[in-house]
Amino acid sequence: MTTPDLFEGWTPEDVGPEALSPGAVLLRGFVRAEAAAVLAELDRVLAHAPLRTMQTPGGRSMSVATSNCGARGWVSDVAGYRYAPADPLGGAAWPTMPRLWRTLAERAAAAAGFGGFTPDACLINRYAPGARMGLHQDRDEADFTWPIVSFSFGLPAIFLFGGLRRGDPARRISLFHGDAVVWGGPSRLAFHGVAPVKPGEHPLTGACRINLTFRRA
Repeated sequence: MTTPDLFEGWTPEDVGPEALSPGAVLLRGFVRAEAAAVLAELDRVLAHAPLRTMQTPGGRSMSVATSNCGARGWVSDVAGYRYAPADPLGGAAWPTMPRLWRTLAERAAAAAGFGGFTPDACLINRYAPGARMGLHQDRDEADFTWPIVSFSFGLPAIFLFGGLRRGDPARRISLFHGDAVVWGGPSRLAFHGVAPVKPGEHPLTGACRINLTFRRA
């Protein structure tokens, strides 16, 4: 079954930025036109740093498959959450972040009001049907001045976006192929997550969702 793309033929200008909260912006379809080129680069990155299932500090396996590229990569194991300059599996440096990815992340950040953002880390998450991400804060970075930039490709997902406390209500935001979300400023430490991804098939990714998140580690 092919999942319908609700924004077939649309461009970012057709929709425009949508404010989610102060400092948080949804850019509908922002990277849709470049999706095939972005995913072609993904194959190169994963050839050097294959996806794997990481463990939480408590020893539980995450439901998403993860990899990284850039000067530093985010990792999780029984030793904790952290950024590392090399892949713990084998000790090789993470693959170089593709120039196209960096350029698109910089453009998305600027479109959301965060000029000057230059990411040095990209976390790659693959969501198979049923995979999810619990509510959490991105707080392993050294400087919270810079935003988080997130790109979605493939299957749609429900993005959960809450407040600065875990118990704050979280909005349920439908994300589709090519959408971008940027959050920084007052929303930089907002709790966020992803509801379980529903089964489906996308022409470019198959039966999965690919999420790229860009950070200044």
